[in-house]
Amino acid sequence: MSQDSAAVPDAARKLAARRRREIVAVLLFSGGPIFESSIPLSVFGIDRQDAGVPRYRLLVCAGEDAPLRTTGGLELSAPYGLEAISRAGTVVVPAWRSITQAPPPAALDALRRAHEEGARIVGLCTGAFVLAAAGLLDGRPATTHWMYAPTLAKRYPSVHVDPRELFVDDGDVLTSAGTAAGIDLCLHIVRTDHGADAANALARRLVVPPRRTASDLGHQRYLDRSLPEEIGADPLAEVVAWALEHLHEQFDVETLAARAYMSRRTFDRRFRSLTGSAPLQWLITQRVLQAQRLLETSDYSVDEVAGRCGFRSPVALRGHFRRQLGASPAAYRAAYRARRPQSGAPEPALRPERAERPERATLGGERFSAAALSGHALAAEAVEAGKSQPEGYAARLPETPVGRGAGRPVLPGQRERPVG
Repeated sequence: MSQDSAAVPDAARKLAARRRREIVAVLLFSGGPIFESSIPLSVFGIDRQDAGVPRYRLLVCAGEDAPLRTTGGLELSAPYGLEAISRAGTVVVPAWRSITQAPPPAALDALRRAHEEGARIVGLCTGAFVLAAAGLLDGRPATTHWMYAPTLAKRYPSVHVDPRELFVDDGDVLTSAGTAAGIDLCLHIVRTDHGADAANALARRLVVPPRRTASDLGHQRYLDRSLPEEIGADPLAEVVAWALEHLHEQFDVETLAARAYMSRRTFDRRFRSLTGSAPLQWLITQRVLQAQRLLETSDYSVDEVAGRCGFRSPVALRGHFRRQLGASPAAYRAAYRARRPQSGAPEPALRPERAERPERATLGGERFSAAALSGHALAAEAVEAGKSQPEGYAARLPETPVGRGAGRPVLPGQRERPVG
């Protein structure tokens, strides 16, 4: 789901009379990182009306008994408890201390009640785990820090996890990716509530870009070998490590099953239960990601890249690459090099209007950020016929989109169709 498109929920909930959208409750827990916690406090808790930013009323709420300890051993004392959430029309969970721990039941109940009464619920970074534990992300698209996305998808298979986005707005439930992406989501909320001028004024005060996109950051490159952190203690970890070190060789899932001393059927079941992905799909994705790195860092031809990534033919590479990354290998390399000038060459100036509203350009059926294409012409070989859409989470991508809205990608834990 695009981070700039706010989907209207199937059954919009009317905001309870005692709640006001401009009243923002921030739910803090002990052990939460101070940076993520400070983002909504700064955005919604400081009066900047002199700069043209409408004022919000901030309620900082303790999600559990004090004291609340945070980064560096600091102790926080929140002025409100969970009861204050009953007045808020916007509730923000900026982070959760550990993705392996269950959030306090009382806090989850408060979030459910707020949502039932029409409040907008926001999870920043690992705050998405709290929203998921409350059942607020069931059947919805969501994002979180790329490093924890596989774990979120495995633990809550009904959530459509897409870590390629900086944030996901699903109407009354919103989530952001890691750390600084929380700023992007908070700016989006201000933009939704009060318009672009207010959001841009706030961005100037915060000295941050008014609107970023995942493509501007090359966000997909962070997804490299993401797997649930629990895999390190599993016997299959050795087989996974071997596969990652031998991607240049042509081997299949049968080979991996043999190395694990398992039948193919048992291996498929164990691998899926551990990672949330079918082993064939995972293997294909790792080969695509290896090809992505070679396209970025080498001058190998597409045919040579295919051979060095274990694909049986360049045609196979092109098909899987296009399905997973939404571009042909040649077009991807051209766009990447356009964004990354050669050493010693001056950085192209970013025009202010591009910074304010990064548009999307289409070339040969592929979509790239205008910032990536502005001032550059892609080589003719980059224009290939065909239409494709970026798929879901890069570490396990089924081909058939399934979800609550048309065109929504299938993501970990959803129905998968094997890739041939």
